[in-house]
Amino acid sequence: MNIPFLDNWRKRPVETANGPWSDPDGVAQLLSECDLLRDRAARAGVALGNTPLSLEALDQLLPQWRGDPEELPWLANDVGLYLGTVIIRTVPGAHWAPGPEGRPVVVMASGREVDVVTTGQEWADTGAPELSQVYAEVAEP
Repeated sequence: MNIPFLDNWRKRPVETANGPWSDPDGVAQLLSECDLLRDRAARAGVALGNTPLSLEALDQLLPQWRGDPEELPWLANDVGLYLGTVIIRTVPGAHWAPGPEGRPVVVMASGREVDVVTTGQEWADTGAPELSQVYAEVAEP
């Protein structure tokens, strides 16, 4: 998915070998914003506290966004980034890294890459896989 603010961010001057990815805290802060998702969740009475419990709450939301073809891809992207945020904040050793086509992925301590953006798109489109289930699978030691 094309994310305009990330495109601009990637085009900043490269100061180190890893470019913007060399600042893991900055990457984590940027990718955790998920403004559209946070707004829609708040309207539905769901508080997103960057916890696995909030993923369970999201799984219970009625998918009203599916009727809006303009909002769906943006919300889906935010869902994936939020899932990734919960993972990196709660699973030791997990961190963001550039994945295919420069899209952010979560890399687990084992080296396994989790394409959370694709997972978010699938969840927003169909409701599966459940976000809480994806979290449970990747959080297992």
